[in-house]
Amino acid sequence: MIIYHITPLNTWREALEFGSYSADSLEKDGFIHCCTKDQTDEILKTWFQGESDLVLLEIDQTLLSAEVKYEDSHGSGELFPHIYGPLNLDAVMRVTVCA
Repeated sequence: MIIYHITPLNTWREALEFGSYSADSLEKDGFIHCCTKDQTDEILKTWFQGESDLVLLEIDQTLLSAEVKYEDSHGSGELFPHIYGPLNLDAVMRVTVCA
């Protein structure tokens, strides 16, 4: 199954240099926030309004080293995938620029 994560391009470039990706939320919330394909547009509108130079990471969940849990983090009843550890780069299948 493919899940998605949105991040600034510079943050992604740093991850490529270091060999793994760790969002600020991993330290703050204990996991990396992700979404499904159907959730990406709403996430971009809600959480990234006005930001530029963003990329969408397509992640093969079956290749992740860390555990993934689907949780309702906003109390809306909608489940979002969360990665409970650093994102190993070999699980990222595609990186596209967000429009």
